[in-house]
Amino acid sequence: MKTILFYIRKLFAVVKNEVLVLPSRVAVIFFFLFILLLPFFTDDVYILRIFTLASIFAIFAASWDLLSGFTGQMNFGHALFFGVGAYGAALLNLHYQIPPWGSIPLGALVGVAAGLIIGIPSLRLKGTYLALTTLAFPIILLGLVFTFPGFTGGELGISGIERLAPTRVQEYYIISVLMLGLCTIMWAITDSNTGIIFHAIREDEIAVRASGVNTTRYKLLAFCLSGFFAGIAGGLYAHFMRIAGPSTLEVSLSFQVVIWAIFGGAATIYGPIGAVFFLYPLVEFMHVLKDYRILMFAFVVLLVLLFMPDGLFRWLREKVEEECPRCKVRNIATRKTCRVCTAPLD
Repeated sequence: MKTILFYIRKLFAVVKNEVLVLPSRVAVIFFFLFILLLPFFTDDVYILRIFTLASIFAIFAASWDLLSGFTGQMNFGHALFFGVGAYGAALLNLHYQIPPWGSIPLGALVGVAAGLIIGIPSLRLKGTYLALTTLAFPIILLGLVFTFPGFTGGELGISGIERLAPTRVQEYYIISVLMLGLCTIMWAITDSNTGIIFHAIREDEIAVRASGVNTTRYKLLAFCLSGFFAGIAGGLYAHFMRIAGPSTLEVSLSFQVVIWAIFGGAATIYGPIGAVFFLYPLVEFMHVLKDYRILMFAFVVLLVLLFMPDGLFRWLREKVEEECPRCKVRNIATRKTCRVCTAPLD
């Protein structure tokens, strides 16, 4: 009993001293609670469908940020990873009767292979050349899908895939909990020594290479990790929608994920996630406006890009928090001195 009380007090102290002191961390707690408690407030199938798809696309957007946001390897063909994950999971489930808990990870491994296929020939390219090269790969794969309709389903895609769970609420919880876990893992990767090297490669790859770091290995690692997480998102999408078709490889999907990342704030992980949960439901709930909803979507995106070029959620964080110039610890903006080193905050 004393041991339990000790850990409860320790947890309370951590929450009080590390979580509640920053608005961004409180916002993350509220986001977790919102995702986990949503089915208790509504059983509307349409609303649960929207937020389930938002969870899938949040994994997808965060995986793009892990690669392009942190390492600077601009990928305009990220739908390739999503598509191969969807097709891989669908084919394994349909032809080999592998259940979703097996087909989705295996489809993600196909995404890792796709990351290697793209990463190896693209290592010598930068900037516009890299972006155009990555853009070509999903178009090539889309051509192969149409060339072998007997295997891929052609324009109709692959249907009849097994559902993730019998009910919509169960599917929602499986996908949303996976989203919270996988996005937390991606954030942890970017907050580790590996993430620091990713960030350094984006800022000055030559300096990183001169310091003795094998940048080729880390860029390939970024491609593979990004492909893995995007492949999981694609597999979840295939089993949730029960179809894997050419729409999972379309160029528009690749550009959509770039919009989400830039809108929320690149190189943050939380920015693209927040952007998906803001923009995707917004577009869906504006269906009453019919043809005007895309115009409204474009207006909102342009407004943010004009006045918040670093992203909406990064801009909001900078407004409510301030970094200490001495120890680099973040503090709430209303503080006059740092909560750790007591240095004055300008």
